[in-house]
Amino acid sequence: QVQLVESGGGLVQAGGSLRLSCKTSGIIFSFTTMAWYRQAPGKERELVATLTHGDTANYADFVKGRFTISRVDTENTVYLYLQMSSLKPEDTAVYYCATQRPIGGDFWGQGTQVTVSS
Repeated sequence: QVQLVESGGGLVQAGGSLRLSCKTSGIIFSFTTMAWYRQAPGKERELVATLTHGDTANYADFVKGRFTISRVDTENTVYLYLQMSSLKPEDTAVYYCATQRPIGGDFWGQGTQVTVSS
């Protein structure tokens, strides 16, 4: 059974930091591009950042310079991280870990809530 499980969300004041984690299991995603998405209430889901297995990262303009995506690939598991700094109230959303596969469809986690208070 494929699972992507996020953790690390919570409530933080504006200007603060949080680190999100995502643990994968069931399939080895070592050669798969991984991504973080987010969805705020009443808005469509949007891409936050991606990271290839070769450690090439890309960020949405609205998080550049504030968020850092990283990963650790072990023999059986890929751990994906999102270090978020200088958080703003508009960063409030449910954050999702997901794969970006060219074929075969993608897998998603259940999401973790991030709330930034002003």
